[in-house]
Amino acid sequence: MPLFSSQSGADPAVWEPQAADSRLAHTAGASESGVFTSDLSVSEYVLLGEAGFEPLGFVIGSSIYHIGIQVGRWNQNQELTVLTQAMYNARELAMARMQAEADHLGADGIVGVDLRMQMYAWGQGALEFVAAGTAVRHLSGQGAHKAPNGRAFTSDLSAQDFFRLIAAGAVPVAFVLGTCVYHIAHQGVMQSMRQAAQNQEMPQFTQGVYEARELALSRMQAEATDAGASGIVGVAVDVKNHVWGEHATEFLATGTAIRRLSEEHRLPDTTPKPTFTLGLDK
Repeated sequence: MPLFSSQSGADPAVWEPQAADSRLAHTAGASESGVFTSDLSVSEYVLLGEAGFEPLGFVIGSSIYHIGIQVGRWNQNQELTVLTQAMYNARELAMARMQAEADHLGADGIVGVDLRMQMYAWGQGALEFVAAGTAVRHLSGQGAHKAPNGRAFTSDLSAQDFFRLIAAGAVPVAFVLGTCVYHIAHQGVMQSMRQAAQNQEMPQFTQGVYEARELALSRMQAEATDAGASGIVGVAVDVKNHVWGEHATEFLATGTAIRRLSEEHRLPDTTPKPTFTLGLDK
């Protein structure tokens, strides 16, 4: 099973557009007089403070990427490795640039990471990959919550789930993902006619989807191992159809890798616990 990684010639961790440099220079963490920005709701902002963290800035990374063409064999299940590599590269560029902005602010991590794709009318054949979230820092300033590599952690957890994780004595390490672009073989005409009037499993399709999903999950798990995590929470496997044809699709597995903290970094038992409130306003 090949494991994919960024093959970009430039170092995405240090590349930032000039416009981002100007914005970050006036953001909390980079400047004493800077203001914080965030995509947190008021409730999430308050809860983040209860967990002992403060928001620094809304951080974002982007990469507009041209996805190449690869043809799969009509009657064979197979991974489309060129396309898989492209989807990895583009997402890693966006994630690395978002993390670089957080490091620039001196953040311990990023919460609420949203990873999405979008297209523009003027960019036919190209996709923009965008990673965004809120950079946060622990009020103690010790850096104990950073990832094992010393950089800001990344996480798609909400502020509520982040609070519960910290209270349980764990911390995010990295937003991990695994992907596989796969060609599902077509059925022959005679095979389709034989099963037209009866209930039966379609093993060729089942096997292809199984293999594609397992490749995505295995790669996500390998990323967590490489990051020094002890486990992954919030795993989701999505099926995404892009522009590759009716029998080619992407399986994307994502989750937040976590690790245990030492006892002195756990929230005290006297820390207020979040409660559910149901509003009656229409």
